[in-house]
Amino acid sequence: MTADFETSKQEHRNEIIVIVNGRQKVVSKDTFFYSEIVILAFENATFNDTTVFTVTFSRGHDADKQAGVLVAGDTVKVKKGMIFNVTSTDKS
Repeated sequence: MTADFETSKQEHRNEIIVIVNGRQKVVSKDTFFYSEIVILAFENATFNDTTVFTVTFSRGHDADKQAGVLVAGDTVKVKKGMIFNVTSTDKS
């Protein structure tokens, strides 16, 4: 019983609340790829040649990069209260 309680406490400590497209999301790791942020915003996101996702963030982790833009392949370290805005555009 004690081991389960300790595991539960540790899992809870690893939860980070971020805001993605105006909605709270609870994540359990502190570094995310661009594609993972897109999937937080659009659960069924399809990555192809005709769909472009724009990812911006604010309240960033690093003092020298409080806000910015992510592109495919980028990673970002997240912190509690960080805000992500993700938009989808169809290149038709």
